[in-house]
Amino acid sequence: MTGAAARLSGATTALSRRRAADILREVGIESADLDARVLLAHVLGMDTAQLLASDEPVTPEIETRYMEAIRRRAAGEPVARIVGNKEFWSRTFAVSSDVLVPRPETETVVEAALSAKPERDAPLRVLDLGVGSGAILGAVLLERPRATGVGVDRSLGALKIARTNLDAIGVGERSRLVCGNWGESLSSPFDLIVANPPYIPTRALEELPIEVRGFDPVTSLDGGADGLAAYRVIVAALPGQLAPGGIAVLELGAGQEQTVAELARRAHMRVDEGARRDLAGVPRALILNVP
Repeated sequence: MTGAAARLSGATTALSRRRAADILREVGIESADLDARVLLAHVLGMDTAQLLASDEPVTPEIETRYMEAIRRRAAGEPVARIVGNKEFWSRTFAVSSDVLVPRPETETVVEAALSAKPERDAPLRVLDLGVGSGAILGAVLLERPRATGVGVDRSLGALKIARTNLDAIGVGERSRLVCGNWGESLSSPFDLIVANPPYIPTRALEELPIEVRGFDPVTSLDGGADGLAAYRVIVAALPGQLAPGGIAVLELGAGQEQTVAELARRAHMRVDEGARRDLAGVPRALILNVP
């Protein structure tokens, strides 16, 4: 990589981008062209459309910053962590080492929640268990302008990022953040509860892609020996946290639909037939309510 980086001297943006993409391809990154484009646009402080429409000389300072970003990506660091943000629900959310990078499949949870509570002007009381970056809670509050929300997380760092994001998208005044362990000590009943708990079995963590195991917080990934530790705590408390007619939507890992549904039934909850599937066809969002 050092030799390739040296060849970038005196290059234009187009040539720099092509050569950077070659570097990423050499280490097996499938999205090499896209990543090289996004990272150069980030370094230059422009959007990708502006970048593609220009072919200006690259200064030594820009070259140095760009190649540092390419080095980080070649080492497996996700683009979102390098640029410091990720798009979710058509909004931009800041990310840090304290939170998961919002995934496209998690938008399925938002879709399921909105479908379960379709009245746009309903004054919903929303609870997000494990709020992280605030992406799920923020998306729901954007679509339900009379709703208010509470986000809970054990990580003060995560709560700081969530506050930044909720304020940035204009729902900060309708949201409250609490440091705690899932829903413990929360007394108010909620009309809608959402959660994306850690669901990876501990033994499987080392098998995850480097982009995940090397950069996502392990507490947001590790679901215990069978991946269900967080679900047991969350589901057991749901009957006491949901208001009459309330709905809970839980994100699932692949292959977990039946086991989580059985946990819910043991807690005397009703399970909607068939979890909502993500774009890859994976059952991703399980909808629960109290009979």
